[in-house]
Amino acid sequence: MAVYTEVTDDALNAFLAHYDLGRVLSFKGIAEGVENSNFLLHMEAGFFILTLYERRVKEGDLPFFIGLMEHLAQRGVVCPQPVPARNGEALGRLAGRCAAIVTFLDGLWLRRPLARHCGQVGEALARMHQAGADFAPRRPNALSIGGWPALFEIAGPRADEVMPGLAEEVAAELGKLRGVWPSELPSGVIHADLFPDNVFFLGDRLSGLIDFYFACDDFFAYDLGICLNAWCFEPDGGFDVGKGAAMIEGYQRVRRLASKEVEALPILARGSALRFLLTRLVDWLNVPEGALVAPKNPLEYLNRMRFHQNVGSARDYGWSA
Repeated sequence: MAVYTEVTDDALNAFLAHYDLGRVLSFKGIAEGVENSNFLLHMEAGFFILTLYERRVKEGDLPFFIGLMEHLAQRGVVCPQPVPARNGEALGRLAGRCAAIVTFLDGLWLRRPLARHCGQVGEALARMHQAGADFAPRRPNALSIGGWPALFEIAGPRADEVMPGLAEEVAAELGKLRGVWPSELPSGVIHADLFPDNVFFLGDRLSGLIDFYFACDDFFAYDLGICLNAWCFEPDGGFDVGKGAAMIEGYQRVRRLASKEVEALPILARGSALRFLLTRLVDWLNVPEGALVAPKNPLEYLNRMRFHQNVGSARDYGWSA
C-alpha cells in the first residue's frame, strides 16, 4: 500500500455520495507498500479501505480482482469484500483514477513471523489455490518469466547506480532462467504477492488475506516459491529452514505437491526472487516526486536470488518426503 495520488475533501465527498456508508469520520493515507494509493476510511457505517489504482494495475483487470475476492469469500477464504455503490457497481472514479472501496479486516501483520505462523500461511495459500479452482475468468501472469525482460529494459540502464555490476548479473540470470524454466506444472489462480504485510493475524491465528491486485493464473508452486522468499529469510539474509519446513508442511496438509512441483521448486523460488528484484529495482529508480511511498531495497532480493542459485533440491528449503 502507498499514496501516489492526493484526494481533496470535495472530491472524496462527491465520490462517497454514491454510497450508503454515512458521513466521513476520518480519512488518512496508508504509506506502506508500493503499488496503489490506499486510504483508511472511517465512515459512520464502519471502517473501510479506499484504493485508487495506479501504475501496474490495468483497468481492464479490475473486474478479475473484484470477482476473485467475492469468489474466494464465498468458499471460505477470509479476504476483503468490494463495497458496491447504490448503482450496484464496485468500481468508480476518483481523482482521475479508477477506485474501489473494500471492507476492512481486523488483525495485524507480523514484523517477525515464527515457524508456526509460516505453517498457517502455507495452509492458507493452499486453501486459496483450491478455492480458486472453479473461478472461470483467466488472467495470465504478466510478471512471470515472459515479462521480466521488459522490466530489465526499464531498469537495466541505471541498475549499476544501485550496485556496480548489477546489470550484468541480472542479465546473466535472465538468460539462465529462460533455459530451465519449467512447463506443464499444476496451475490456476495464485495470489502472487503474499508477503507478511498482506496476511493478518489476530493473536497467534491467521485472520485473513489482503491485496489481491497481482492475482493471476500461474503455477501453484511458483506462488509457494514467492512465499518462501517473503517469509523464510531472516534479517541477516539467511534462510530459516525451520520456517521453510513449516510452510511446506502447512501447504501439503491441504494440497499435496506433485513430484514435478517439488523438483521445480528451487528454480521457481529463484525466478520469484528475480521478479521482485526487478520490480523493486524499477520502483527504486522511479519514485514519483511527492509520493507518500517507501520503496523497498532491491538488493534484498539479489541476495535471495544468489541463495537459490546454490540450492541443490527442495530439501534445502525444509521439504521432506
